[in-house]
Amino acid sequence: MNRFFSLFLSVLVCVLLSGCISPRVTLFTEPSDPLNEYRLSGSQKGKVAVIPIKGIISDEPEDRMLRSKPGMIQEVVSQLDLIRRDPEVGAVLLKIDSVGGSVTASDILYYEILKFKEETGIKVVVSMMNVAASGGYYIALPADYIIAHPTTVTGSIGVIFVRPNIRELMNKIGVDVKVDASGEYKDMGSILRSSTESEDVLFQSLIDALGDRFIQKIKKHRDLTDEAVNDIRTARIFLAGEAKAAGMIDDVGYITDAVDKAKSLAGLHPDCKVVVYRRSHFANDNIYNPVLMHAGPKVPPIIDLGLPQQMLRNLSGFYYLWLPGLENY
Repeated sequence: MNRFFSLFLSVLVCVLLSGCISPRVTLFTEPSDPLNEYRLSGSQKGKVAVIPIKGIISDEPEDRMLRSKPGMIQEVVSQLDLIRRDPEVGAVLLKIDSVGGSVTASDILYYEILKFKEETGIKVVVSMMNVAASGGYYIALPADYIIAHPTTVTGSIGVIFVRPNIRELMNKIGVDVKVDASGEYKDMGSILRSSTESEDVLFQSLIDALGDRFIQKIKKHRDLTDEAVNDIRTARIFLAGEAKAAGMIDDVGYITDAVDKAKSLAGLHPDCKVVVYRRSHFANDNIYNPVLMHAGPKVPPIIDLGLPQQMLRNLSGFYYLWLPGLENY
């Protein structure tokens, strides 16, 4: 037994020492790895660049086990910058699958897409997948053409202000917190107490202003009737056919139809290259792959509260968000 144990230790030491001098082996792609272009289809001159936008719209990185995944805004802007430097790209296809996110992150992404289109003259087409609601619709507005999948859920135009309140819980466990502030509204929205009537009025004015900003963006980009605008203001959700009838989108179809439309708008060859930017190669890659890199197995949280990590990180705030759709993201 002692001889076997000595042999085992010797082998273990050799393995550890060899790790100090051998080349680094990476099981999964690192977020710091550069984005590379991969061709999905086509062989003729010209390119349609596909950018997947999936999940909660946020400017914060997504925490993963042992490392973080870059935030959505960083990823999208990085891909737009790569496209700017490629004169062969004639169109961009934004593949959106999102229930929305924070007001500011949605507005930043909207601005970056609009600025890209205005500076480059490159055509932008949106393909809506499962959901493109609230902020997911907001970021689609700058596009030259919007196509929704026949089963897409969109709409939910408006603002939601999330403010948890743990006062009842604190009362149950016998904890109290005293807050001294320099002004009447300094701790407005605190999770430690219920809001006052005057604070509710102030909150509603902020919500109304941000909601109106959303409506004004829609009026800028979409030619809607007053009746359609009034219907949209209710923040209801729409299926693709209803959204088209209201003028919110241009057509109903599949992502392949969106690719063809992008080629047509840009005057590209029907068999031009369709490309995507990823951090690693995927065998048998195609346009339905939303992943940018191999990230390893998804590890579930020890305690699952039923909320996405982005929302847990900073729950309070204003959101262009379809709240019921969160559980799928």
